[in-house]
Amino acid sequence: MVKCPDRKGVIAALAQLLYGLGCNILASDQFTAEEGVYFQRIRFDLTDMVVGTANKAVLERAIAEVADRFGMEWRLFYDGAVKRVAILVSRLDHCLYDILIRHRAGELKCEIPIIISNHPDLEGIATSFGIPFKHLPVAPGSGPEGKRSQIEALLEELGVDLIVLARYMQIFSEEFCSRNAMRTINIHHSFLPAFEGAKPYHRAYERGVKVIGATAHYATSELDAGPIIEQDVTRISHRDSVQDMIRKGRDLERLVLARALRSVLSDSVMVNGNRTVVFEI
Repeated sequence: MVKCPDRKGVIAALAQLLYGLGCNILASDQFTAEEGVYFQRIRFDLTDMVVGTANKAVLERAIAEVADRFGMEWRLFYDGAVKRVAILVSRLDHCLYDILIRHRAGELKCEIPIIISNHPDLEGIATSFGIPFKHLPVAPGSGPEGKRSQIEALLEELGVDLIVLARYMQIFSEEFCSRNAMRTINIHHSFLPAFEGAKPYHRAYERGVKVIGATAHYATSELDAGPIIEQDVTRISHRDSVQDMIRKGRDLERLVLARALRSVLSDSVMVNGNRTVVFEI
């Protein structure tokens, strides 16, 4: 994956580099933002790489040389490398269940070494799926860094690559968000930026909305304002009660979070300011 100022020759340089090393391009997609920033995701096979498949350092040095020439930011991911995902959850279980079922079914290529919660309620779910559960209660009015430092220590100990907030109803400090930037995914129970904060379905009901939605985004220090990865909506009828809206909304939350997580796990998401480029190849 590469990101750089848009200019002539970028695609050709990357294609020639891979061809020269004996790599086979399997898929490629690119996008140029209005600000003149170029994004590209290339999937290639290095089985026949002329320098030998074990010598990945040669490939990385060659990419780095091209990157220096074009001012590129770049990341290289290898098939077979499995990300380790920590799930943080409070009392609502619908998103947690959905992730665990999809993971068991092989839909989400990752390892889940831990489920962390500020309540003990969902430990039975973790146990039934054979995943360790850690209860880290947060006292009302406690400082933002108390349990967060315990969480970070646990994440570091377990070698976690990605944090999923599956309806974890706690606000992280600016320091935590900065240290874990662009590796923490949150599911928000609303079609952002409308109805941020608490009880969005109640306020949507009072407003008489005709669609409701869910948003998966990277968590930042600004509440519910990080780069959006995935969204979806569903129609609402005048006959729908608040409970109907909650039920429909939770269905969307499951689906949207699963899509976002799958995109991130497949290394298909690039951040562009407060927006994202999500490749589908």
